[in-house]
Amino acid sequence: MKKLLPFTAVAEAATGVALLIVPSLVGRLLLGEEVTGVAIPVARVLGIALIALGVACWPGTPRIGMLTYGAGVTLYLAWLGFSGGFVGPLLWPAVIVHAILTLLLANSSFRKTI
Repeated sequence: MKKLLPFTAVAEAATGVALLIVPSLVGRLLLGEEVTGVAIPVARVLGIALIALGVACWPGTPRIGMLTYGAGVTLYLAWLGFSGGFVGPLLWPAVIVHAILTLLLANSSFRKTI
């Protein structure tokens, strides 16, 4: 049973990496349909979340998992905004909120280690 949580953490993180790299392939293999259009960035955010879940489920690292998610989503959404692909009215506010929350969590984490 002690090996089950690390195994599932690795499996979820691996699925997350696959969603980041080849979301269409993962969609086709899991759901039998191509992932296209706006579903691609949504699938990539899901990939970031699964990687963070894998990190959070690794023994002793839940805070690092949340930092992984916050930083990953902040960077990916900002990249979407700068590349001009998918830009809705709440994209930049979402980037700002995720950046602030990530900085606050990082600051809190840093203070606890001192």
